[in-house]
Amino acid sequence: MNISLQTPITREKARELKAGDIVTITGVIYTARDAAHKRMLDNYEKGIPLPVDLTDQAIYFAGPAPAKPGEPIGSVGPTTSYRMDAYSPKTIELGLTCMIGKGARSQAVIDAMKKYGAVYIGAVGGAGALLSTCVKKCEVVDYEDLGSEAIHRLEVENFPGIVIIDSEGNNLYESEPQKYRK
Repeated sequence: MNISLQTPITREKARELKAGDIVTITGVIYTARDAAHKRMLDNYEKGIPLPVDLTDQAIYFAGPAPAKPGEPIGSVGPTTSYRMDAYSPKTIELGLTCMIGKGARSQAVIDAMKKYGAVYIGAVGGAGALLSTCVKKCEVVDYEDLGSEAIHRLEVENFPGIVIIDSEGNNLYESEPQKYRK
């Protein structure tokens, strides 16, 4: 099914999405990779507020390349999501409803998705230049010292993806290969 999503994405909306749904996202999403996730949660444990309220938010596991003159962003392809697996259960508990990246996720992440109501959307790796055309505005929110791994706020239009793992734990990485095995 083709679905147009508008951020923020509530837990109820996340629970409606099913593995295999083709989606486009319009609104605000944030970028954060492993260094930003580690700092964010280390700081949270010390009582330092999160730089972004994660409630009903989408985080794109990406580190944007520098923008060319006149462009809001450079290439912005997904990074391998398992790097965030140590942090994702906590970010989901804190309100995150949508993760965007590439590659398989751990059982702990899937369990948190099922418990709290979150989805994992796959973005096409190797298509960072194409995906950048969906970004209309980009600004650093925090951790500027991390360079491309800083937390960025992106305003996107029709950012494409596919629901890889839904809030019930249905997982295209498990279900689809079975269809082609003899």
